[in-house]
Amino acid sequence: MTSESRDITTNRLRMALSCVIIFALLFAFTAGPVYTQTSPNTLDSVASDPQKSIPIAPDVRDSEIADRLQRILLASEWFDPLSVTVREGIVFLDGDVETEERKEWARQLALRTEYVVAVVNRIEVKPQISWDLTPTWREIKKLTDRVQWFAPLLVVSLILLLLAWFLSRGVAALARRSLRHRITSPLLLQLVARTLSIPVILIGIYLVLQVAGLTRLALTVLGGTGLIGIVVGLAFREIAENSLASILLSIRNPFRAGDWIEVGENQGIVQNLNMRTTVLLTLDGNHVQIPNALVFKSVIKNFSTNPNRRAEFKVGIGYDDSVLEAQEVIIDVLRAHPAVLDDPEPNALVDELGSSTVTIRVQYWFDGTAYSIFKVRSAIMRQVKRALQTAGISMPDEAREIIFPNGVPIRRVSPDEDAPKAEPRSPGTTLGDAAIATPGEGDLVSEKKELERQADAADLSDAGENLLASDKPDGTT
Repeated sequence: MTSESRDITTNRLRMALSCVIIFALLFAFTAGPVYTQTSPNTLDSVASDPQKSIPIAPDVRDSEIADRLQRILLASEWFDPLSVTVREGIVFLDGDVETEERKEWARQLALRTEYVVAVVNRIEVKPQISWDLTPTWREIKKLTDRVQWFAPLLVVSLILLLLAWFLSRGVAALARRSLRHRITSPLLLQLVARTLSIPVILIGIYLVLQVAGLTRLALTVLGGTGLIGIVVGLAFREIAENSLASILLSIRNPFRAGDWIEVGENQGIVQNLNMRTTVLLTLDGNHVQIPNALVFKSVIKNFSTNPNRRAEFKVGIGYDDSVLEAQEVIIDVLRAHPAVLDDPEPNALVDELGSSTVTIRVQYWFDGTAYSIFKVRSAIMRQVKRALQTAGISMPDEAREIIFPNGVPIRRVSPDEDAPKAEPRSPGTTLGDAAIATPGEGDLVSEKKELERQADAADLSDAGENLLASDKPDGTT
């Protein structure tokens, strides 16, 4: 090849290279920003793994980052409305979303985007209310199917429970009828009958649980009965204590319905003994409920066990009077009174030598079921006072010492001076003092009959079942 040909070839290559360079420069200036496009599955991959970075071409502008994130978030259809802005690499997200998980997904997506400095997530979570009742109807249908499956089991369980209940009632009635002559206490008889009927109920519950397929629960119920009893006993200690005391009182029978008793500071007629309290009708007509535990621990005085009662009082006579004469006068009064019994015989005993009197203790017996202790005592004290005064036996007051710090002034009285003459005092006895009973003392009869009449008219429906036997002839309580 000649030199001329080589020059022509070289010039053509230079022209072709120049054209390529020119076209490349023109394409670089006229074409848009170049960045890496994601495949159609990019959203799915980002949603499934937010830790992946979103590639962006280097030297991109903030608007390009905002545009890319805006299109990805809108493609998810989770955000409405949505606004993405980017300033100096900081992404600002605004909009609404239904769940916190989707809000966090948007933040992680922005953080994993290249050239993002920070993310300000201002997206608000606002759950949308759905009026679609399809899930509700689906659950109702499931519940209906379950009820239809459980209905035969429920019917069988109810039948078993009714049979167990009727059998327990029959066992309790049979036990009461069989043991009535052996166990006199109504409470103890009822307790034994209920104790014998409890196993029948437990067997019924066990069969129901077995039919339901709850074998383990059935064994737990039967095995935990004792434990439940202990827990209940500790939780209701006072109630259990009163119930146990009522059982012991019913067994010991220290009193019966209608007895006149005294428990501690309370005295009255027994009205009711239930599982918790003992009800008394006091002498002033009030009902007093005493816890059975307190009754069991207290000293019980039963005035109805022995109809004869003893009463006493004290009287003082002067030292100059004859004690023997005073005793004879008092005994005569006691023997003459119709309410005082001859056996045991009455007594008039010297009890104390006081500062100015000789104290005599007067003791007598009377029928407590027929006479009132207060009325008889009043009548006898009145008659003893009259008899002692009639016999000339003095009853001086207790000696009192009077001190005059400035001495006692004495004044002479002339004989002719008119001075009132003191008239002798009458012994203070009247014909009424000798009466067996005065209008104030009534007819000396006991208040028990009146209290029993008021007790029969009282409403004790809230006191519970009476567990005491009555001492009345008709057997009523």
